[in-house]
Amino acid sequence: MLEEILEKVQKGTLSIAEAKAELATFENLGFAKVDHHRKKRQGFPEVVYGEGKTAEQIISIIQVLRARNNQVLVTRVSKEKAEMIQSVYPDFIYNEIASILFWKEHNKNVQDSQGYIAVICAGTSDLKVAEEAAVTAEVLGSKVHRIYDVGVAGIHRLLNHLEEIQNATVSVVVAGMEGALPSVVGGLVSHPVIAVPTSIGYGANFNGLSALLTMLNSCASGISVVNIDNGFGGGYNAVLIHQLAQKGAGKNEDTLF
Repeated sequence: MLEEILEKVQKGTLSIAEAKAELATFENLGFAKVDHHRKKRQGFPEVVYGEGKTAEQIISIIQVLRARNNQVLVTRVSKEKAEMIQSVYPDFIYNEIASILFWKEHNKNVQDSQGYIAVICAGTSDLKVAEEAAVTAEVLGSKVHRIYDVGVAGIHRLLNHLEEIQNATVSVVVAGMEGALPSVVGGLVSHPVIAVPTSIGYGANFNGLSALLTMLNSCASGISVVNIDNGFGGGYNAVLIHQLAQKGAGKNEDTLF
């Protein structure tokens, strides 16, 4: 990238001021400093956390991100904010269950990617968090298999999907109440499990604390835990694991010849 910019300056097709703007590591909007080098460091552009921001602020951030990236992901966006943003950017897609607003320049077909992430949800009440994980993973380029309403109260429902779950690269397991589902899944698979506790449950659930503690204290190996209701974190981590698995598979294929 640096050489391309210097060549353009040398040829006169890019001014020094324009080159400085291209090389800037972030852009200061006053209320936000948009990180332009996030993709270089971490592989994905900066993701916008929409909660607490006004629609106008999100629109300004989107304008900056969109100019330099081929995808924009905004999490925790209310329907009202999403409608205001879509009036300016009608090509953005809003998933109301996940509260996610996103745009991709090229509609990359995630069905073409090798392998898949299993997003497993204990109950319908946990769908909001599960969908945040699933949509995040899809926007970031991974294929997702949704396996919903398979909590431990009816374990036969989970076992009906056992082969599909075992063939996944990584599983994101979302559960509230007592949060037992990740431990069950962890004892049945040979791949990493990312447990996501939700705040769903009666009073002694303590807004997800009981599920969080259950998952942290799981006796099943290979389970990592993200924060309460953090579907985005679960989905993002799953994508990183999935990508590493694909790179490893590619290297193994190369060694065969």
